Amino acid sequence: MVGQTASEGRVRRDAKALAARRMTCLPTATDRALGLVIDLDTCVGCHACVIACKEWNATSGSFRPLSDRDPYGPEPEGAFLNHVHSFEAAPASGVARVVHFPKSCLHCADAPCVTVCPTGASLKRAADGIVLVNEEDCIGCGLCAWACPYGAREMDPTERVMKKCTLCVDRIDNPHIPEVDRIPACVRTCPTGARHFGDLGDPASAVSRLVAERGGFDLMPEQGTRPTNKYLPPRDRDIDVLAPLLEPVPEAEGGFLGWLDRTLARI
Repeated sequence: MVGQTASEGRVRRDAKALAARRMTCLPTATDRALGLVIDLDTCVGCHACVIACKEWNATSGSFRPLSDRDPYGPEPEGAFLNHVHSFEAAPASGVARVVHFPKSCLHCADAPCVTVCPTGASLKRAADGIVLVNEEDCIGCGLCAWACPYGAREMDPTERVMKKCTLCVDRIDNPHIPEVDRIPACVRTCPTGARHFGDLGDPASAVSRLVAERGGFDLMPEQGTRPTNKYLPPRDRDIDVLAPLLEPVPEAEGGFLGWLDRTLARI
């Protein structure tokens, strides 16, 4: 009887391990490739996307709570799914400029965070390619955070499970909210229209056309993760798009000061 019980236990463990291996395998293909296109030319670094993401995931959405410890105290601590990094970039020629670089989960086609998960908590949806975490199965080991080359995952200090961008699946899949709101909170709130959402697996979609027209690029393509999210490069600042709309500036100054300048130039 004891041997039978031990055998049954091994069968259950083997079945659970097999299920976990199946869950941590990436789908061979996805029906869609939902993701973000971020325009580095129009992002002003206002952090509105960061606040909207935090608000939705901490209070409104289905994946709450997103913890905040002592938010107004001397040592605040919490989890954020979206970050904006600002830095000065100096080209080989020309003047330096400040670039604001938003970053969250890029929902990679070859997501290493999924295949490294020992419990199958990390998964990639075959329907749309969104990478998610099943928090009930997450043991907080942090392996997925180590595997992610973009630093896109955060351990929730209260829940002790891994948190990440979900592309607001509880918004985009929700038929009970207005259609205009069925996009990620960060996209809905961006005041400059720097964030775009759509199916990057469809060459005819608005986001795919935008990437093709503006020369969109992958973040750290050498990692081989094939991120779904794309970035649009900053435009050349030597081109003044407002110049045709401005009044021409007179070459010579008029009035008394102009007369004085011309008189002194002849001396």
